[in-house]
Amino acid sequence: MKSKVYAMLLGFAVFTGATFNLTKFSLHYFSSASAAGWRFGIAAVLMVLIIGIQKNVRWDIAKKYAGIYAVLGIIGVFGFNSLFFLGMKYTSPLNGALIMATNPLLTTILAYFIVKTPIARRQIIGIILALVGVILVLTQGSFEVLTSHSISFGDCLILLGNLCWSLYGVLGKKYLSQSSSMETTTYTMIIGAICLLVLSLFLPSTQPLSEVTFTAWGAILFMAIFTSVLGYLWWNKGMETIGAANTSLFFNLVPVVTMMISIITGTSVTISQIAGTILVILGVLSSTGFLKLKKGQKLLSQDVRRKKLISQNQMKNTL
Repeated sequence: MKSKVYAMLLGFAVFTGATFNLTKFSLHYFSSASAAGWRFGIAAVLMVLIIGIQKNVRWDIAKKYAGIYAVLGIIGVFGFNSLFFLGMKYTSPLNGALIMATNPLLTTILAYFIVKTPIARRQIIGIILALVGVILVLTQGSFEVLTSHSISFGDCLILLGNLCWSLYGVLGKKYLSQSSSMETTTYTMIIGAICLLVLSLFLPSTQPLSEVTFTAWGAILFMAIFTSVLGYLWWNKGMETIGAANTSLFFNLVPVVTMMISIITGTSVTISQIAGTILVILGVLSSTGFLKLKKGQKLLSQDVRRKKLISQNQMKNTL
């Protein structure tokens, strides 16, 4: 079961990594508010259709958690996306990515205080490895690149958006114990989409919709289906199954995916970025327990060999 969840979260990282390039392209035709509004508006309609076709509407759950669904929709869909898109207008992609890379650390801390989730040593090691890896990927191993970036108004907005994303997962884990990932995603996305569509009325696109190309609409549709619908579903499933701290660490794979896309498009990659990618993967494996499992298997194998050797010595002594 957990291996399936890990595969889902890996898919989340892949789709989210591709979304940065698609968003940059779509903003040539849409304002940030309009792009987000269309993306989540389409996604919300799809979620309603899916849950309706499956006939999986539990009205008792919807009524019971209506308040927390509304709060999470405002925080995790509307708040996160509004602050992120607006913040990117005032800061560089490097600063934004570095700030979002702190999400696993922030989520782990919030989960500790809000959900009372203990912090394991392997999680701390995994977070540190992944965070160092992300920094290497984004700075190409240049300390000067990191120190030359000052904190701006946009950085503060993205930091607030990062906090919204962390709270979305942690609060959902705490208060939505009987809600499925499908229900959580659908109802929070409806609330968030409504808020984003209202905002887009005050911040319309720079071009009339009739002049938007099919390629731009394709980018919006891709983000709606794969990043919003599947991405949020898989993220909430991860929160439900393996917890907030382990799930959030997969966010560190996003810049790694972005780097791989850059390789495919012909951008050169440094040794530091490759080393950073390895550290991120090791960090995820360490935090989620895969490395611990391997170590346990090794210790078990050593114990079996030791017992076998003792048995052989006892037989010799008997003879």
